[in-house]
Amino acid sequence: MVRDGELRYLRRCVELAAEALDAGDEPFGSVLVAGDGTVLAEDRNRVAGGDRTRHPEFELARWAAARLTPGERAAATVYTSGEHCPMCAAAHAWVGLGRIVYAVSSEQLSGRLAEWGVPAPPVRTLPAREVAPAVTVEGPVPELVDEVRELHRRCHGEAP
Repeated sequence: MVRDGELRYLRRCVELAAEALDAGDEPFGSVLVAGDGTVLAEDRNRVAGGDRTRHPEFELARWAAARLTPGERAAATVYTSGEHCPMCAAAHAWVGLGRIVYAVSSEQLSGRLAEWGVPAPPVRTLPAREVAPAVTVEGPVPELVDEVRELHRRCHGEAP
């Protein structure tokens, strides 16, 4: 369950997702927060340039691996606008990051994209819990689902 005060990190993720969309990218944003609540790093999707691995969750895992001790990584939380894809969930687990908290689940998003006729991704959509079973995964957060869904609607050009 999302704790009091954590919604602000998720709201920042949605802001970063909007920045990605405004920059011509798919709307995803993530924030890495230390165990004491300090924001350590943040990023947005950057796949429009052709490198489909430039997901913010993957970038934050790499950032954490290069800069944080194993204990600091384990105490950290990754907040994200959309649940980690399998690639990002694996990177998260491999570097030993702590919790994942997401606004919209992969199931919610993939269902909506399918309704809109958006082609399925080349990698199967799986819950982050299934890819990284030792990681605590929490979400979705109902307060933000509609806002994130609207960003994806705008990205894929669907009528409201």
